Amino acid sequence: MEEKKVYIIFTDTGTLFTKLIKLYTKQPLNHVSISFDKQLTNIFSFGRKKPYNPFIGGFVRERIAEGLFKKARCEIYSYSLSEEEYEQMQTKVRQIEAKKDLYKYNFLGLIAIMLRYNLKRKNAFFCSQFVATILNEKKGMLDKSPSQCTPQDLLAVNKLELVFKGNLVLYPHQASEKMIEHDFSFGKPMIYKSPDFS
Repeated sequence: MEEKKVYIIFTDTGTLFTKLIKLYTKQPLNHVSISFDKQLTNIFSFGRKKPYNPFIGGFVRERIAEGLFKKARCEIYSYSLSEEEYEQMQTKVRQIEAKKDLYKYNFLGLIAIMLRYNLKRKNAFFCSQFVATILNEKKGMLDKSPSQCTPQDLLAVNKLELVFKGNLVLYPHQASEKMIEHDFSFGKPMIYKSPDFS
């Protein structure tokens, strides 16, 4: 069976909200996203829908060279999967995206983590909880509930391979505009300029 890879992107956008989170975590990278191709044609996460308003959040598609990512520092890791596991993860993302208007950003969940309380909310994710939920399609990959997973927990996942570290806009494998405008990897062409912050 063909081996597939998912890509996990850890970033620091330098916003006030990120700085507040950093005060608690004491870690440099506090936002995490997931992609299913090396070019990062589609990047998925839960975060802000408006670039300068952290309180309007939900499911987002993110772009490397737009919005807050233009100055973001990052670490990008790959994780190898079977073709079946890869498809299961893609299917989970599709299911959430199909009902994205029902989902909210899980601010209460962030507070619960700080208080060491496991709060499970329906149709609400923070970024690492979302990525952990997708990765959890591979049984045994995580040793805790997605609702308790921080970006640092995901960084500790066994067998992650570092692909790139530095400024996100300098990522050497990023998709060209032509690739993005004619992306059929999720069943339909994606023609957009700023899907994550619209």
